Amino acid sequence: MPGPFIDDAQIAHARTLAEEIVNPIFDLIRRNTTVSIERTVLRFFGISGAGARGVPLANLMVDKLKAAGVLNRGAAYWYGRALQLGAKSPLEAVERLTALPADKLGPLSPEMEENLRAEVRAEARSAFEEMKARIAARDDLRKQFPMSPAPHKYVIVATGNIYDDVDQARAAAQAGADVIAVIRSTAQSLLDYVPHGATTEGYGGTYATQENFRIMREALDEESRKLKRYIQLTNYSSGLCMSEIAFCAAYEKLDMLLNDAMYGILFRDINMRRTFIDQYFSRRICGLAGIIINTGEDNYITTADAYDAAHTVIASQFINECFAKRAGLKDWQLGIGHSYEIDPYRDDTLLLELSQAMLVRRCFPDAPLKYMPPTKHKETDIFFSHAYDVMADLVAIWTNQGIQLLGMMTEAMHTPLLADRYVALKSASYIHRAARGIDQEFTVREDGKIANRAREVFGHAMKLLQECRDEGMVAAIGKGHFGDVKREETGGKGLDGVMEKSSDYFNPFLEILEAT
Repeated sequence: MPGPFIDDAQIAHARTLAEEIVNPIFDLIRRNTTVSIERTVLRFFGISGAGARGVPLANLMVDKLKAAGVLNRGAAYWYGRALQLGAKSPLEAVERLTALPADKLGPLSPEMEENLRAEVRAEARSAFEEMKARIAARDDLRKQFPMSPAPHKYVIVATGNIYDDVDQARAAAQAGADVIAVIRSTAQSLLDYVPHGATTEGYGGTYATQENFRIMREALDEESRKLKRYIQLTNYSSGLCMSEIAFCAAYEKLDMLLNDAMYGILFRDINMRRTFIDQYFSRRICGLAGIIINTGEDNYITTADAYDAAHTVIASQFINECFAKRAGLKDWQLGIGHSYEIDPYRDDTLLLELSQAMLVRRCFPDAPLKYMPPTKHKETDIFFSHAYDVMADLVAIWTNQGIQLLGMMTEAMHTPLLADRYVALKSASYIHRAARGIDQEFTVREDGKIANRAREVFGHAMKLLQECRDEGMVAAIGKGHFGDVKREETGGKGLDGVMEKSSDYFNPFLEILEAT
């Protein structure tokens, strides 16, 4: 398992097509920066506090530089100018630059310019080493308390109050959860800033802030020591602050991030130029931090039919993989996303779902994969809903998924209760225990329904990849090929935060990350 129904040459050709699709987008990425990337640079230097009325200091400084028309040289350059003006701390650097219009600062001599860059690079290396030390501490705890075998059971907490989330996360870990995901407050992805401090009033989720990450990581580390089993933590690095959240997550030692090349474009109407540029820097940070990214192809088949659109999932997965590897991520960091969203009243659904999951595993044999549960066709009949979830548990163990988000029997009714998570965890643990090794006991018939369906889906995926290569990624998104959602290159939110780099653009962290 999986069978040889797709040969290696076909899969290699799919990767070649994905490279050809992605190459033109990297021209855009190399030429441009964004306000979010520049704020992330400042956060690396330690500018993480908030000023009057809670406005993040990184925003104050970047907004000032952007208004003066000089941000295209890089926030790191102007941070260096603040140091030359006598700033003794990150906060003082913000104060000096926000008090003095950047366009009033005269040019430097070549020698002063060289000294500035050398000084800032030295600070960047120091910040980089601090980050590496924090990541090493997380990895030491992982070694001390190994994780349970895959599939890692992944559950969500989302009360809106980080302290209540901690209580629920502890309970979930004690019931057998391997991964805790804290869902963000509704529409946070559309905020062009990262809220500051601990929060208790999120709607539909809890705000992703650096302090909230710290609080939850500290609690789960304590729980890991009690249970003698490492508990992973994940959040969402998407939207207008994709790279900033990646930095906050890396600094606070998270293990995973939901991070997708196209999700924000399709499902949050964020400008595609902004998204493609931000995702590259965010993934560079994930590569440094040893963070597993979870991609979002499962969303395509919540807006489109899972049977008819199965090939779009495969095509997007190859594209997402290519973006990720160009950003330095390794196979073990690719939680390629897919989902059990097929209509349960269709015939042969278990065979069809096994086919799709086996195809994904065949295409990405060394990636952990991230398998999502049924949601679209859930009913208020909780007994049927639970049976539906258990089928996903069976597919997960049969196809060697690395990460499995567990379905909740009350998905169609309300935010899951503690008891709902307990039932889901108990059942998944039973299925994983009972069926472990089933993939070694059965082979797939080359002329059977599973293999034929896999070949059909892969064939359609290849045609879509060829179309994306021939017409360009922008045109493919404009035609609604992914998730039945159409977007325009200059539409959506956040385009005003994109700017072309000047010829002397300076970002020492990008230099370090690309050289690592």
